[in-house]
Amino acid sequence: QVQLVESGGGSVRPGDSLKLSCVASGLTVSSSTMAWFRQAPGKEREFVAALRIRNNPSYRNSLKGRFTITRDNAKNSVYLQMNALDPDATAVYYCAAGSSRLILSSLGTESQYDYWGQGTQVTVST
Repeated sequence: QVQLVESGGGSVRPGDSLKLSCVASGLTVSSSTMAWFRQAPGKEREFVAALRIRNNPSYRNSLKGRFTITRDNAKNSVYLQMNALDPDATAVYYCAAGSSRLILSSLGTESQYDYWGQGTQVTVST
């Protein structure tokens, strides 16, 4: 049984940083495409970042330079470092896992991912 468990969310002020974690069981993150999505209140879930097996990350254009996705194979975990947060980052953040064969053009498509975590809330406000 595959499980993805996110943690690290919280309430922060604009300009702060947060690091989200996703611990996987039942699959090997080094053999999967791992991704982060987010869903803000009243909005559809959207792509944040993805990391394919060859460690080539992809990001939502507006988040490049502020968000970093990484993987620790020894801990079977994926992380999302988020810097210079602004209120637009307020959302529930979800970890997702998909096939190692996902191509670049499909990384932002939810239906391409087979497994999802329950999400962790990030709130950015003054």
